[in-house]
Amino acid sequence: CPAQPPQPFGRGRGGRGNPAALAEKIVGYPTSFMSLRCLLSDELSNIAMQVRKLVGTKHPLLDTARGFVYDSRNNLQMRGLVILLISKAAGPSTAELSFQPNMVSGIYSSQRSLAEITELIHTAFLVHRGIVNIGELKSCDGPLKDMQFGNKMAVLSGDFLLANACTSLAQLQNTKVVELISSAIGDLVQGIYYENSKLSEENCLTDDIGISTWKEQVFLSHSALLAKSCQAAMELAKHNAEIQDMAFQYGKHMSMSHKLHSDLQPFVKESSSDTVVFSLNSAPAILHQEFLGREAWIKQIREAQGKGSLMDYKKLQEAIKAGKGVTSAIDLCRYHGNRALAALESFPPSEARSALANIVRAVTRFS
Repeated sequence: CPAQPPQPFGRGRGGRGNPAALAEKIVGYPTSFMSLRCLLSDELSNIAMQVRKLVGTKHPLLDTARGFVYDSRNNLQMRGLVILLISKAAGPSTAELSFQPNMVSGIYSSQRSLAEITELIHTAFLVHRGIVNIGELKSCDGPLKDMQFGNKMAVLSGDFLLANACTSLAQLQNTKVVELISSAIGDLVQGIYYENSKLSEENCLTDDIGISTWKEQVFLSHSALLAKSCQAAMELAKHNAEIQDMAFQYGKHMSMSHKLHSDLQPFVKESSSDTVVFSLNSAPAILHQEFLGREAWIKQIREAQGKGSLMDYKKLQEAIKAGKGVTSAIDLCRYHGNRALAALESFPPSEARSALANIVRAVTRFS
């Protein structure tokens, strides 16, 4: 997906009331265009045709493909949008003031390419996450041969996106940026390796990892890519080490607060008549375990399991809500949000900086 300077656009998706659409106006670039150009490539069109064979099965690659197309609902473009916003908020460095070709809406073409590369890497790992364990399949999931085919497509299409990202990364011709993004890919691999190693334990007992270990693991699997991409965007504009670090801190703490917000949803949603299946390794559950103690936590899980080892998530959810885990997770979400807002103070006031602050406030606001 070679980068081309995009043109400024009009109201776009969501109109005046959509914060993402308003943020996209600031950077002069509809971020859905990032995925769209790749989706229209011959290679990915061929992959999409093959994925259609999975219709009627429950292979997760189908859901990932739908999310890739309908990004306005699934927010798949948020990482790219943040990179564009922080690039505009920082502007060119004093070393770059005399060299401003290839700028659209105050953002260098190399920074736009970086935003696309980051989205490609994120999407590639989303696709790879959709590989199912054949040994745990049920008859209602779909025919075995279709599920095996889905796994092959998940590997190949994920690798295709990652290869495109690496090719575009090399074309930036910046050694430090290549090192940053390569290390972020390594972090993702390490984070997902840990996730996969715990899949067999997901619906039974969690490890006694503690919130500090949880933070380390979440940084690898959710925050490293955005944090290092924000830093790389500053490097492309030749900003100094201090500005690069502030961009890194914003990306890190914003994505941490975003993950905490996501983990909290099963516990803070008011209209939750249906049973919500949540991760036993989510932040509220981990914090609940720390306050409760390991033995009491295991006892609560076993009481919620009942017969046949089927977890009564509603019962376990109520137990966690009755403890201190949820309020502590909310406090932690706000802590990381405040750290992200503090990092933004190093950037001059602008529409772009305000949009970055609003993204943080949107995930740290709880009724």
